[in-house]
Amino acid sequence: MIDREGPVPPYRQIANALRERIASGAIPPGRRIPSLIELEAEFGVARDTLRKAVRVLKDEGLVETVTGMGIYVVQRESSPSES
Repeated sequence: MIDREGPVPPYRQIANALRERIASGAIPPGRRIPSLIELEAEFGVARDTLRKAVRVLKDEGLVETVTGMGIYVVQRESSPSES
């Protein structure tokens, strides 16, 4: 649920929610995140807001766009500390 009255902008709230899903493995590496249409229905916000949220995740290196396919969680190399 998006808190439209809170101090965190809606696009940041969505980016945080998607980041949590990626971190928890709910959306594993190599898997497509929900489409903008699906996210629009889930969060009830405009597509521009969703595009901003996805841009945040792209800038963090968590997701990438595959032309004609969608937006996918980036495969990450595991570091020695994670093994």
